[in-house]
Order: sequence, then C-alpha cells, then structure tokens
Amino acid sequence: QVQLVESGGGLVQPGGSLRLSCAASGSIFLIYDMGWYRQAPGKQRELVAGITTDGTTNYTDSVKGRFTISRDNAENTVYLQMNSLEPEDTAVYYCNADIIDTANMLILRTYWGKGTLVTVSS
Repeated sequence: QVQLVESGGGLVQPGGSLRLSCAASGSIFLIYDMGWYRQAPGKQRELVAGITTDGTTNYTDSVKGRFTISRDNAENTVYLQMNSLEPEDTAVYYCNADIIDTANMLILRTYWGKGTLVTVSS
C-alpha cells in the first residue's frame, strides 16, 4: 500500500511564505511525475505545479515566479515553496504522484494525498 502525506499548511499573511512537503511511503517500486494541485472553495481542483523524474518543472501561470516545486528522489518527497502569497492562493493543496508499487509492477497508478489547508489572510 502506498500513501502520500502532506504537511506545512497553515495561516499566513499576504506577502508571506510557506513550504509544503509531501512524503510518499509504502510499497513503492518507482515514482515518476509528482505534482501539487489545489482546490479553492467553490472551484475545481487545478494543477499548481508538476515535476518529472529528471527535474523538469511546469507551473500554472498565476504562480510563476512565486512558487517553486522540487523533489528529493532519495526521500520520495516533493516540496512546494510558496512565496509572495496572495489571498487568491487560499485553498486545500494536494500532492499527487505516479507510482509503480511492488504489489503490481505492471501498472502505473496515480496516488493522492488527503490535502493540507493554506489560508492567506490578514
């Protein structure tokens, strides 16, 4: 069984920073792409940032220049450094990862964490 667990969310003032972490654990054979999504109240879940195994990154336009995604392959962890936070960044942030687990090495599955709440407010 594979689990993704996010941490690092909280309340921050506009202009502040937070760093989210997401650790994958369990019967992992290989992790491919990893990413961060967010869902604000009343809105659909959207991709915030993604990172491939070789470190290639992509970002949604609204966070470019403010957010940085990174990963530690040895620790099966993905990070999201969020700077210059705005009230519009308030959302539940979810990480996901495409993983082959040891129980069935023929299937690549997408796993999700349960989310961590980020609130940007004065």
